[in-house]
Amino acid sequence: MSKSFSNNLSYLQIAKQAGLSGNDFLRRAMDPVYRVLNGMLVVAVFMLIGLWLSGNGTNAGAFDLARILVPDEARHIVWQNGLGTTDAIKETTTGRPADQDFLANSYSRAQLDQQLGLVSAKKQTIALLMPSVAQARIKPITHLTDQIPASKMDPQALDSNLMGSIQNQRAVADFFEKKYSLDRSKIEEYVSNAVLIAKEANLDPVLLLAVMSVESNFNPNTKSYAGAEGLMQVMTSVHKDKYALYGGTSDAVKPEVNIRVGAYILKHLIASAGSLRNGLKFYVGAANAEDDGGYADKVMAERRRIMSLCQPTGSNKLTLNGKDLRS
Repeated sequence: MSKSFSNNLSYLQIAKQAGLSGNDFLRRAMDPVYRVLNGMLVVAVFMLIGLWLSGNGTNAGAFDLARILVPDEARHIVWQNGLGTTDAIKETTTGRPADQDFLANSYSRAQLDQQLGLVSAKKQTIALLMPSVAQARIKPITHLTDQIPASKMDPQALDSNLMGSIQNQRAVADFFEKKYSLDRSKIEEYVSNAVLIAKEANLDPVLLLAVMSVESNFNPNTKSYAGAEGLMQVMTSVHKDKYALYGGTSDAVKPEVNIRVGAYILKHLIASAGSLRNGLKFYVGAANAEDDGGYADKVMAERRRIMSLCQPTGSNKLTLNGKDLRS
């Protein structure tokens, strides 16, 4: 009996030791898995923090760590595209009946935002000489231009409200068609894009048209020795980051892309330089020079010519925001 009890006790001890060794083996086997999971959790937390720091509406430009953790492309996907949900919503709206196509005669930003399920602070209707330019599936530049405080903008650079009518747009198109011997459909496209993009950027479309006239004579294929391209003569190599939103620099000369990027750069420089004239000086690359070689004068003169085309018949006085432009 004593021997049998002793044998049972030894069996229990062996079994207990075997159980302990099994648990110990399992714990040791799971240690690498736990370490990987913990590491992934830490990385995820840092990624989320970096994404938040680098997002829109923050003053986190100095957080280089956030820029490293979350590349520009990733931020664009999350902050601008909503992880692709906007494109998905756009797809669902393409099948609307023809009688509901409000873009046939005008472009309504407010209605478009409602169709896309978005909320927009800019609820305004824009009549366009060529309405089809508003149907182009291209991202607006508003998310960048809206970050520039309106208080820093020269009032002369804001919308003069002269290009809001089809009649005035047609008069301007007639002028440039004759001046540069342009194809009618092309000049209507450029004028309509200028009006549309100016509304996106909260800039004067007359100013955009004047810059395009002086910079490129409305030839989108113009390229300078320094590497400036397109209607707005944007330095493509310098502004690669801005073209990333539009798929890269391969489309840098496309009017709808080039004007958007150029409009943002121009608005940023006007706000930074403190005035329209100084902003134009910066735009032509003469920021550190004593003068700009007459560039600002050329743009301002062309701007006045365009504005004169939009004045009511019989009015010879050019005004903007109640100020006499001839003074």
